[in-house]
Amino acid sequence: MVSTRLFTLLLCFVSLSVSESKVLEPHAAESFNVSLIQKLGTSCSYRVIISTSCSSSRYTRDQISIAFGDAYGNQIYSPRLDDPSIKTFEQCSSDTFEINGPCTYQLCYVYLYRSGPDGWIPESVKIHSHGSKSDVTFPYNTLVPESVWYGFNYCKSASDSSVLGAIGLERIVLVVVGFIVAGLILFL
Repeated sequence: MVSTRLFTLLLCFVSLSVSESKVLEPHAAESFNVSLIQKLGTSCSYRVIISTSCSSSRYTRDQISIAFGDAYGNQIYSPRLDDPSIKTFEQCSSDTFEINGPCTYQLCYVYLYRSGPDGWIPESVKIHSHGSKSDVTFPYNTLVPESVWYGFNYCKSASDSSVLGAIGLERIVLVVVGFIVAGLILFL
């Protein structure tokens, strides 16, 4: 009887943990507006490495733009990274760009914009900020839809710096529900 309860408790805990550990997939930006991007302030340099998937077409004529930034509104935008004359974004290749823009805190979002007929598929976007100790990598491995800002936003807003914001309200709710379920199972 006790082993059945412990097994049920373990099952509830594992299912709650698994639901919490989902990896975010790239998505269309709902309210991203490139005209709101800041262009003032101290300038910093960013090395952006974009790897093109081996599932992509051999080459692309698509026009590719990028925007990335932090949770505090520091944003970098670079239009037209593509250049067919130097064969950017070919299948199974990586292209490196040096982009200057406002200095940021921890980068937490990136969006790509594609316009063209070929249907380019990036594998990943890796961004290194000079002065930072680590790179931030965003795994795509999927077609970027045409004429849509498409990517990742892992940011919590800058106003979410309270304990609840830092821990995440969703995690707190899951833990509380887990304790309630565990208590009910053990005492029934």
